[in-house]
Amino acid sequence: MKRILYQNLLDWKQSKDRKPLIIKGARQVGKTWLMQHFGVNEYKNYVYVNFETSKHLQNIFETDFNTDRILQVVEIETGKKISADETLIIFDEIQEAQGGLTALKYFYEEKPSHHIVAAGSYLGMSIHSKYSFPVGKVQFLDLYPMDFIEFLCAKGYEKLAEVILQKDMKTLKIFKIKLTDLLKQYYVTGGMPEVVKNYIENDNLLKVREIQLNILQSYEFDFGKHVPAKQIPKVKMIWNFIPAQLSKENKKFIFGLLKKGARAKEFETALTWLEESGLISKIYRIKKPGFPLRSYIDSSAFKVFFVDIGLLGALSGLDPKIVLQGNSVFKEFKGALTEQYVFQQLKPCFQLFYWSSERSDGEIDFIFQKQQKIIPVEVKAEENLKAKSLKFFSEKHQITDAIRFSLSDYRNEKWLQNIPLYAVKSVCSQ
Repeated sequence: MKRILYQNLLDWKQSKDRKPLIIKGARQVGKTWLMQHFGVNEYKNYVYVNFETSKHLQNIFETDFNTDRILQVVEIETGKKISADETLIIFDEIQEAQGGLTALKYFYEEKPSHHIVAAGSYLGMSIHSKYSFPVGKVQFLDLYPMDFIEFLCAKGYEKLAEVILQKDMKTLKIFKIKLTDLLKQYYVTGGMPEVVKNYIENDNLLKVREIQLNILQSYEFDFGKHVPAKQIPKVKMIWNFIPAQLSKENKKFIFGLLKKGARAKEFETALTWLEESGLISKIYRIKKPGFPLRSYIDSSAFKVFFVDIGLLGALSGLDPKIVLQGNSVFKEFKGALTEQYVFQQLKPCFQLFYWSSERSDGEIDFIFQKQQKIIPVEVKAEENLKAKSLKFFSEKHQITDAIRFSLSDYRNEKWLQNIPLYAVKSVCSQ
């Protein structure tokens, strides 16, 4: 399956100042497949070591960081000869090896001609406190679940994906019914590669949900593996509460709704763990739309989004057959799925925030910066084009470039663009 991040890997390979590369991401977003696919296509050969499954290699870096010795061990383990310019060295689940991240520093300094890519889930990337992190000696890429563009390509609609990225709204309008149907499918499958692959091969929504529930269960197993025992109940409480939190009219995260009398301090560690694991994301409220936006963060107010829209539907107990019922899927949980979808498409492109009035009588779903402009975004789960809050906000702060995502066709007013939901990713294009 085509992944957009592949081009970043090509750029990395050709870079003159290439450093060991770490691909970060939640579990099961496709890191292993992407690295091996890259190795097969772009190198004479590749060597692959998984430090989670090859437990006998987890202490390979503890004796010392002698790169010649480490490479010799890898050659013996894999049965393959390593050539500096022709072999891709893959260290998977590198956070499971004590000192693995630190070792990358020595490869950068002593073996700059070797091509090394490592991957780790966000879980455990910083748990080995006795080892220093190789600041400035490595490069990073974040891999997220497949977005709608990647889903279209996997389904065989590469040309439609190109048209979206080219912002050819006239052509997109011709295929509105087809694109809306594909978008509904994506709402149910989400972007976890195993789920998408199975759906394409079998066209079975019940199987889709079964795989998603298995992925969710594997995440919950990780709670017991990585989370301190006292925090596990709190992590599970937040985890199971996310669908209800997102379905509120005001989606600001409220600790008091977890249980009576709950306070931020009590659940802060558990929430931070879920965020650092890549399973949830927080976006903060800004007090006003000034440059840079992060300077106006209200750290006490934030919204929480899930790692993947398909997994959110599974966690919520959403019947996958709802995809067949007109456009009702877009309105589920008071539009929570649609807001999650928009978040998931924009997150790789922009740092996202939101705004709400002090009296909570107005809210802008997302705000981001693009080319020295502040862009407020309103998300509509249907074809309703009223945008009172967005218009008031834009007029008050003299903003001339606002966006509304909805099921309606593209239209461009002086201050506002209405962009169809299936074309959200067009905003990321230059």
